[in-house]
This record gives sequence, structure tokens and C-alpha cells, in this order.
Amino acid sequence: MTAPFRVVVLTSGPGLGSGVREFIGQLELHPDVELSAIVWQTQSPTFSGVVRDLWRRRGWLTGPLLVQKYLGMLMRFLMRPVHGFRLARRVRTVRDRIHCFEDIHSPRSLDMIRDCLPQLLLVYGAPIIRKPLYEIAPLGTLGIHHGKVPEYRGKKTLFWAIYNDESTAGVTIQRINDTLDGGDVVESGEVHTGHRLPWVIWRELERMGMCLYIKAILDVCNERASYSRQQGLTIKPYRDPGAKEIMKFWLRYVHRLATAMLPGVKAREPDGQGRQ
Repeated sequence: MTAPFRVVVLTSGPGLGSGVREFIGQLELHPDVELSAIVWQTQSPTFSGVVRDLWRRRGWLTGPLLVQKYLGMLMRFLMRPVHGFRLARRVRTVRDRIHCFEDIHSPRSLDMIRDCLPQLLLVYGAPIIRKPLYEIAPLGTLGIHHGKVPEYRGKKTLFWAIYNDESTAGVTIQRINDTLDGGDVVESGEVHTGHRLPWVIWRELERMGMCLYIKAILDVCNERASYSRQQGLTIKPYRDPGAKEIMKFWLRYVHRLATAMLPGVKAREPDGQGRQ
């Protein structure tokens, strides 16, 4: 019987997000994967740390973003309470394998990862990964990006896809290299946006991404993965939206819903749109 493949997960942020928690839970249950460690770059893994981090990055948008974050967590739990309890229990079982560092590229962090002897590193919500970190594992480093590439590299790509009135939104599993979201593609998929609520689209995209990520891990470890090089990497990566862009997003979104549902509403956007 083949031994499980040793992996280390790299993540970041003041709190472990629902996506990475789900990912950790699935890896912990998978019979072909040995989750050796979770390396977490964080300044302060507390609620006050979450607030300080958001304030530093988003300013006065901190309040609305916190409400959105915790309402989303509550809705996830209420929709699947049994799953929520099971996931929390799985995450508790790996607590002794979670290692926090202020800098994921520090010598102490790199030494700890090397000591785990991982065959593959896995990125879920980590900062930009640089050499020599992404070269530690003999099979390299995989990362998940919730966006089509190369068109939607960068941040908040689902937001920008809906903002630009795209008919689909994508998710990509890629091999990490020196280019932001520019690595060779191992797996990719798309979901339809239509006139659905953004968080419904996100949840479907997240579920698809999780399945593709697990498949990519097994294919890479079993040396049956195929890699596709990206073309068109000169396209500028997206950034966090500002307050005006968020307001335009919701005005456009409501207008599109009204256009679809009410025949009397003209199919005209309230303002111009396009790529940044």
C-alpha cells in the first residue's frame, strides 16, 4: 500500500477563513494525504487583530466588511449546522499542527517547513509566496485562485467579474512561480453568474474550487498532472475595489435584476462600465 503524500498548507490573515478551514478539514479526512502542518502568517489571530488588519487595508469600510464577514459565517452555519460542528471538530484535531509566524518567509518558518519533509506545498489564502519557500517541496507548490487567468489575476476577482458583467466566473489551480497568479494551470473551472446573488455564486465557485484542488493534488503527487502555460500575462492584475466602485457595483447589480424581472425597465446600465 502506498504511503499518504505529505503536504503542508500555507495561509495568512488575522483569522482562519471558512475556505481554508474547509480545505484543512478535507485534507485531514483524505486517506491519500498526510497533513503535516498548517503554516499561518498572522500578526494577531484574534478578533482585535481582524479589526486592525481590515482597518489598515480598507479604512472606513471596515465596519461593513466585518458585518458581511460574520453574517456570512452565521448563514453558513445555519444552513449546515451539522457540517459546521463536524468541521470545527476536525480543525481542533489539527490544532497542534498549526504554526503561526509574523513572516511566513522567515528563516524559522522555512526551517520548520523543511523539517516536515513535505512532498507538496499548498497555498490557500496566503500572501505572495516567494523563493525559496515555493521551491522547498520536490513537487513544488500549488495555489488556488478564485478567478479566470490571465484575465482576472489579483484581488476580489469575483467582484470584478460581476462588475464587468461577465457571464461566468472562474477558479484556477496553478503551480506557484514568481508571477502574481501567473503560474502554469493544473485545473480550472467556471460557474455561471446570471442574475444570482454574489454570495450564492461565491459558494458554488468555492465548492468547485475545492474539488478541483483535491484532484490537482492527487494528480501532481501521482505524476499524472498536465500543466498549461498562461498567455497574456501583460494584463494588469485587479486590486481591492474602493467605496465608489462598490456603490457602482450594487447600483449595476440591482439594475440588472430589475431589467431581468421587470419588462418595463430599459436594458441600459446606470453608468459606463469596463475593465480597469
